[in-house]
Amino acid sequence: MSVASARQSGPFRDGDRVQLTGPKNRLHTVTLSEDGELHTHHGVLRHRDLIGLPDGSVVANSSGHEYLALRPLLRDFAMSMPRGAAIVYPKDAAQIVMQADIFPGATVVEAGVGSGALSLSLLRAVGPTGNLVSFERRDDFAEVARANVETFFGESPDTWRVVVGDLLDALPAELPAGSVDRVVLDMLAPWEVMDVVADALTPGGVVLCYVATATQLSRVAEFIRGTGLFTDPDASETMVRGWHVEGLAVRPDHRMVAHTGFLLTARRLAPGTIAPEVKRRASKSSYGDEDVEQWTPGAVGDRDITDKNLRKRVREATKAADGARRAAASRDSEQRSQ
Repeated sequence: MSVASARQSGPFRDGDRVQLTGPKNRLHTVTLSEDGELHTHHGVLRHRDLIGLPDGSVVANSSGHEYLALRPLLRDFAMSMPRGAAIVYPKDAAQIVMQADIFPGATVVEAGVGSGALSLSLLRAVGPTGNLVSFERRDDFAEVARANVETFFGESPDTWRVVVGDLLDALPAELPAGSVDRVVLDMLAPWEVMDVVADALTPGGVVLCYVATATQLSRVAEFIRGTGLFTDPDASETMVRGWHVEGLAVRPDHRMVAHTGFLLTARRLAPGTIAPEVKRRASKSSYGDEDVEQWTPGAVGDRDITDKNLRKRVREATKAADGARRAAASRDSEQRSQ
């Protein structure tokens, strides 16, 4: 059975990732160690006071301030894990799994892997019989993603493979034509790889593009239409608004998670098939060379992370993965002794 389907429960162990909710609902996420301590202006909380307690326990620090300790849910882990690149937010990851119809046993291609947040959701969705192949151009980003995934699952899932390289060249070499069920593209210019994606997808397979700006959305939608290889693309975005509920004080939160990205999906047509024409009003949908020249990384909001900052993120992710391995070894030892 794949580690992606393993249940992480039982008492807290050395190496576990734990989310602490302290005074004023402030969150702290730590990797437990026997000699570890959480230092805040409210006092010191020793990790050893948590080890051996069950999920949902409350412990006090040196000043008597109480903290609620829980293993992070997937959404919590994704928001607190070390990042090499920007993550796909939980609200979008949930929609990606549904809109791309990621199912147990599916063969899924992901590009790029970023910090591994979306990979976690995809691995859970494909289950122990599926297969996720993640492509990433940068080896340092791939290193952070591997560590984050290993931290969450306790080891590297055997249903996951990370390929460092350009999808345009690497996908045809890694997977046979027509063998992929779903392709999820989180990249700056997804239209550049659409031909190899079409070759890799099985008829009826889904391609989903996650893009940040309206100009990217327009560009990839028109490109997909122009190929004649897919159904007419469908685009959406997801906004989540929380609510304050306390007695009769029921109102929307003052802040909300609004736009993070657009999702665009289309399905692969059978070879040689011409889809029925979709009648729509005339609109300006053509692009010239002068338009393409404006599609620079800066124009579409791509931001570089400094080498120093990235090295720090790699160290944080690696440290967390080491802790997860210790916790997994402890869990396995407990199971063998029972």
